[in-house]
Amino acid sequence: MSLTFRQVRHFIATAETGRVSAAAAALSVTQSAVTASIKALEAELGHKLFDRHSNGVTLTFDGREFLQRARAIEASVSDAIRGPHRWGMQVDGTVDVAVSYTIAGYFLPPLLSRFWRSFPGITVRLHEFSRDAIEQSLISGSVDAAIMLVANLHDRHSIRSRLLLRSPRRLWTCVNHPLLRKDSIKLADLASEPYLMLTVDEAERSAMRYWQHTAYVPNVIFRTLSVEAVRSMVATGMGITILSDMVYRPWSLEGHRIDLKTLDDDVHTMDVGLAWKDKTKLSPAARAFCEFVAHSYPGSEPVQFE
Repeated sequence: MSLTFRQVRHFIATAETGRVSAAAAALSVTQSAVTASIKALEAELGHKLFDRHSNGVTLTFDGREFLQRARAIEASVSDAIRGPHRWGMQVDGTVDVAVSYTIAGYFLPPLLSRFWRSFPGITVRLHEFSRDAIEQSLISGSVDAAIMLVANLHDRHSIRSRLLLRSPRRLWTCVNHPLLRKDSIKLADLASEPYLMLTVDEAERSAMRYWQHTAYVPNVIFRTLSVEAVRSMVATGMGITILSDMVYRPWSLEGHRIDLKTLDDDVHTMDVGLAWKDKTKLSPAARAFCEFVAHSYPGSEPVQFE
């Protein structure tokens, strides 16, 4: 038996939602179809891709490795179907793109690599800004587009956006942490634990959005702009945190492992999106970039660029 694109899509949806039922709903298929695809993939690859829990699934180390390849497969198929041939000519020019810290470090590089292979005549100039500066640059016209965390987008009247990726947020702990032995974990179980709060890209604001729905607040012992600092501190047992799968890596810089646990509470995803100024005519280079990015992450949201 050989791997199929259908299996790849089912796997990616399950990895991103953390639940087979949610993946099935997102793809408008049955849960049994998704389960069958995952089992077939695991048999074909010879590796377990998910750990099953009462409240969902989490990727194994092999699953995380395969997720990167699966996304590349999905993007390559999309590129082949909707690539530069749709323009009927070579596109040249320059496009200015604003990005946030998290996007630049954990999302953008493989996407840009594929774009440059498809559009070698287009120069992409990157600008790293905070969320409010990104919005200002889009409105002023100093950049053509942005890839950003869209949940906190403020000016939704002047700026349009298209969701690209929902990255689940999960609990990070050191190996053998007592919380890992619990069958079910809620935010209430974490309130007394030492908490490491990431602050870059309005991460604290996002975190408090789900904490405020409880009667508890996190016991923050340290705030930092550094993802790597949080990773190292969690791995050595200084505290716990809740961060998205997009920035998760199983090992700290010192070689210590970080474990994951899915929470039973409704913790919203980290949403990555493409943004551009409404009612603005994009240059051919900017339009090619926006269409390429949107088509690299197929979704249910139709999008039209001026």
